[in-house]
Amino acid sequence: MADADPSARAADDEARPSSALSEEEHGAVSDRKRGSARVVHETIRLQGDEELERPLTSLLLSGFSAGAAISVSLLAEAALQSRLPDVPWRELVVGFGYTAGFLIVILGRLQLFTESTVTAVLPLATHPTVRNVLRLAQLWSAVFAANLAGTLLVAWLIAHEVIVSREQLDAAITLSASLQEHDAWRTFLLAMPAGFLIASVAWILPSAKGSEFWVILTVTYLITLCGFTHVVAGSTEAWLLWLSGRASLSWALGDFVVPSLLGNIVGGTGLFAALAHGQVRGEL
Repeated sequence: MADADPSARAADDEARPSSALSEEEHGAVSDRKRGSARVVHETIRLQGDEELERPLTSLLLSGFSAGAAISVSLLAEAALQSRLPDVPWRELVVGFGYTAGFLIVILGRLQLFTESTVTAVLPLATHPTVRNVLRLAQLWSAVFAANLAGTLLVAWLIAHEVIVSREQLDAAITLSASLQEHDAWRTFLLAMPAGFLIASVAWILPSAKGSEFWVILTVTYLITLCGFTHVVAGSTEAWLLWLSGRASLSWALGDFVVPSLLGNIVGGTGLFAALAHGQVRGEL
């Protein structure tokens, strides 16, 4: 039999760890290779497939819990806002309150719509079948509706001073009023980077190895620091403005929820998921 192509043999040799390494060093090299883009992609795809297989009742309950939990962001911001002096650096400290809800939801593995813009989409991108389209449609619709129901409940409790003081309510309304500074188009544009960043959290976490807290804290703090728009976290504020008489329901839905939803999908699925899948598509 003819010898294999010398150039192919050379390429194979270059792709293997050096023979001079000890067995322990070979293991260390193998551990480092486990974080390759293909491994991360497959890890998230399998997580997404598990989410798509969850019963509808589980999705609804988890989504509702996530909506209620992420509203802790507004509660934490309002608590800080009401206690800090009116100085230029107050906004920087209040922003850390925004991360609280995301830490609870993501570390608690609750169903947050914007995370599913990448996790639940990769199974469809890898196997574009009618079944996967229907599974994704069910997950998205159930989780998003449940998320909004959870934020609406907490907004009602805030608006009626059930879980906050008058000072905290005033602070929450002041913070929420910033949503009204943008029209629907601007809200859509600001929602795209937020969708991209939350999708990046889902991509990073499998490789975080004990640093999950800091990854979530950093990325979500960046979202509020830059004034980006997250549809679920922001919906608590939109509902509060409506329930307190500062805005109409048509504004809450038409000028905030819908444009921020579309922007998060474009940023999370149209940009991040497409790029994340595209970079490894030829290697799968």
